[in-house]
Amino acid sequence: MIRALFTASTGMQAQQLNLDVIAHNLANVNTAGFKRSRVDFQDLLYQTIRPAGTRTTGSEIPTGIQVGLGSRPVATQKMFAQGTFQQTENPLDLVIEGEGFFQLARADGSVAYTRSGAFKRDSTGQIVSSDGLVLQPALTIPPDALNITVGTDGTVSVTTSASPTPTTVGQIELARFANPAGLNAIGKNLFLLTAASGTATTGQPGLTGFGTLSQGFLESSNVSVVDEMVNMIAAQRAFEVNSKAIRTADEMLSIANGVMR
Repeated sequence: MIRALFTASTGMQAQQLNLDVIAHNLANVNTAGFKRSRVDFQDLLYQTIRPAGTRTTGSEIPTGIQVGLGSRPVATQKMFAQGTFQQTENPLDLVIEGEGFFQLARADGSVAYTRSGAFKRDSTGQIVSSDGLVLQPALTIPPDALNITVGTDGTVSVTTSASPTPTTVGQIELARFANPAGLNAIGKNLFLLTAASGTATTGQPGLTGFGTLSQGFLESSNVSVVDEMVNMIAAQRAFEVNSKAIRTADEMLSIANGVMR
């Protein structure tokens, strides 16, 4: 019964983290480019009371006696399934159809990666994120640009009053990883590479392994409110039944303590 108290408590702690992750998913249901997370669980060590295969009185025991000691969360995995597209008609809103990440230069010189294509122009005409991080490779839009066109292959061209013929001003490149789930999420829709994700492979949109770009669209969060609500109910019930196991073990201990009264 003492063992049951500690075992059930691990279940409650695991479901608390599960609910925290679900709440984070729901909080970002309208965040462009957001990817939902999922908690992976595993069981803890087992106490072996009688091992399987033990021979007794000339026969072999086919199954032993093992008592599990609970569960624990082992990973929170990002699910990089494609989100739905929302049309914005903003020429600097871009969406990646398929695999790949936009590359952004951080203040410390490192590169961050994002699926959010909500870009703007800064005072110098460079294409930047909402936080002012410069899209890599850097692109500068002329101040007299009338129309901005981004091709599916990432080619950026503009027309001006002086030159109605489209002029190419740069090329957007994407990055991809062998294991995108291994990226380190740092908030602000940004990811950093890790040893688990592998190094970034960069290339032109549309090439083998890379998605294509669509202009005037944003990728919505891939969070399904219905699925998350179902997961939340399941987490709540699992938390509740573990708390009931603790209460039942406590009641059994109380009965045992009162036997000799």
